[in-house]
Amino acid sequence: MTHEPASLFAALAAATEDRIVFDLTGIEDRYETLRRELPGVVVRFAMKACPVDEVLTCLARKGAGVDGASPRELEQALRAGVPVARMHYGNTVKSDRDIADAHRLGIRDFATDSLEDVAAIAVHAPGARVFCRLATSGEGALWGLSNKFGCSPSDAVRVLESARDKGLTPSGLSVHVGSQQMTADAWHSAVESLADVLAALGRRGMSLDHVNLGGGLPALGYLDRYGTPLDPPMDKIFAVIREGMRYLREVHGDHLEFVMEPGRHLVADHGAIRAHVARLSERRRPNGERQHWLYLSCGKFNGLYEMDAVQYRLVFPTHHDAECVPAVMAGPTCDSDDAYLPDYGLVQVPKGLASGDPVWVLSSGAYAISYMTQGFNGFDPLPYTWTSAPGRTSGARE
Repeated sequence: MTHEPASLFAALAAATEDRIVFDLTGIEDRYETLRRELPGVVVRFAMKACPVDEVLTCLARKGAGVDGASPRELEQALRAGVPVARMHYGNTVKSDRDIADAHRLGIRDFATDSLEDVAAIAVHAPGARVFCRLATSGEGALWGLSNKFGCSPSDAVRVLESARDKGLTPSGLSVHVGSQQMTADAWHSAVESLADVLAALGRRGMSLDHVNLGGGLPALGYLDRYGTPLDPPMDKIFAVIREGMRYLREVHGDHLEFVMEPGRHLVADHGAIRAHVARLSERRRPNGERQHWLYLSCGKFNGLYEMDAVQYRLVFPTHHDAECVPAVMAGPTCDSDDAYLPDYGLVQVPKGLASGDPVWVLSSGAYAISYMTQGFNGFDPLPYTWTSAPGRTSGARE
C-alpha cells in the first residue's frame, strides 16, 4: 500500500469542485526509484497513461523520453519539451500517413511486427531504425495485451531481415508482458524469448543494439475487485529484470542497451480524483436481497474507466471513523456498465453519506485523463490540477 504525500492530500482538501490532482514530485520520485532499481535502463514514458503536459515536462527534465503511439502524441511531447532524440513511435499499428507525419517530426525509431508495416516504413520513413515487437502470453497481468500486438519469434526474424533488405536499420526487439503485471515470471519468460530471437538473428549475421522491455510495471496502490490490496512483488520483479539484462549482455554482447516504457507505474499512485457523492441509496435486488449503492459524480466515462478490473481506494474526508455499510460503487451516467459488478467485493462506505459529500479516489492517476469521454450523458470531463513540493509550482488546467 502506498503512502500519499501530504501535498496531495492538501490539494484534495483544498478542492471545492471535482477534479483530478497530480503530484509531480511523487511522479519524479517514482522515476528516480525506477532508475536506481534498474541502473542503465533508458526510460521512455508511455504517455498514453497520462497525456498531461506538466507530467511530460517534469519527466523530461529528469531525463525521461517518450513512447508515443500517434503523431499527435509525439507533437504534444515535443511541445512539452521532450527532445525528439528521446522519442520513439511505439505503436505497431499505423497508417502510411502516420508514418510520414512522424518522420517529418524527426522520429527515427519505429516499432513494427509485420512485413506490411516494414514495407510502409521503408517508403515513408526511409533509413529509419525499427524494432520488432514479440508477442507474449500476458499471463499474470490484469490486462494481458496478448492478441493485438506482437509476432512470433520466427516472424520476428523475417520482419527484421525484410527491414534490412529494404534499407532500414534493424535496431532492436521489444516485448510487453501485459499492463499491471503482477508476477516476476512474466519478465523471465520474456527474456528467454528475446534470447532465442537474438540468437537466431546472430546466426543470420544480424546484431541488434537494443532491447525494449516495454511497459507492465505495476502501480502499487490498487485493490482487486474484491477489495484486497494487490501488493505486487516489486523487489522480485526488479531483481528478475536486472538478472535478465545481465544474461542477455553476457550471451549477446555488452553493446546491448535496454529501454523500458513505464506508464501507470510512474503516475497511477501519484494522481487522485476529488469527486463527490451523488447518492447513497438502498434498494432490493431481483433475488430479494437488499443492497446499498454508492453513486459517485465520476465513473467509467469520466475518470474511472478501469473500474472493471480494479477497485480504487476511497477516502471520505468528512466522515472519519463513521459506521460503515457495504455498497456497490457506481458512476453517475445512465449506463449499466458504469458500475462495479454487484457480485464482486463491495466497498465499505460511511452509512451517513449525503449527496454532495466529498470523496477522494486514490491511485487514479493512470488513464483517468486518457479514457475520459467528452461529455457522455452530459457529464463533463474532469479538469485537473497539479501540485509539487514546497517551492515548486502548482496550477490548474480546465
